[in-house]
Amino acid sequence: MDLTAAELLAALQTHARPGEVVHKHYPGTGAVLGVPMRNTFDTAKAFASMPFAEVERLLDEPSYEGRLAGFCVLDFKARGKKTTDDERRTAYELYLRRHDAIDSWDMVDRAAPHVVGRYLLRRDRAPLFELARTTDPLRRRTAITAPLYFARFGAPTDLTDLFALAELLLADQDPVVSKPVGIALKYAGVLDEQALRSFLQMHEPAMQRPTLRYAREKLS
Repeated sequence: MDLTAAELLAALQTHARPGEVVHKHYPGTGAVLGVPMRNTFDTAKAFASMPFAEVERLLDEPSYEGRLAGFCVLDFKARGKKTTDDERRTAYELYLRRHDAIDSWDMVDRAAPHVVGRYLLRRDRAPLFELARTTDPLRRRTAITAPLYFARFGAPTDLTDLFALAELLLADQDPVVSKPVGIALKYAGVLDEQALRSFLQMHEPAMQRPTLRYAREKLS
């Protein structure tokens, strides 16, 4: 099996059930092949060692599943135990450089924590604040979804920027952003409950109800 974008797309086509699998959650304008999610993930995992140049070819694909598979490959690469720091940097840079290929929230959720968050755990988080201030809601979603890695794999001291990003995005009216703000706060509270309670004490009156509901979900 050649680990190329063309071969991965051919593998996806063998699972396509157009008209039967419609992905109603997908809001973009790209073609929908009709590949079940599980088959997309499993196919991407089988191609996880494909060259980055081939991954970028996937991100040029018009089909939703083709691009989603590309971001899944980046995620699998970032998670790999044998992945080098240079490879994680390449994955991170490719994700940010080709954010234009993201037209659905699930592409962000699949890749941002391990591809972006993991890379920035011990680095300057300024790129996240830049994303949080853009007009693109999917870039703002990346800004608050990437720090999930800090909450799940970092220390309480790593949450400072997560809380700062959440504060920056608290007034965001787009549900593509407001929901993950609440989710990020929820997992921050798992790592440091008192820090979350302090944040809520300060900001609860101004928080949107769905955001607050998610943020408080794991509190007693």
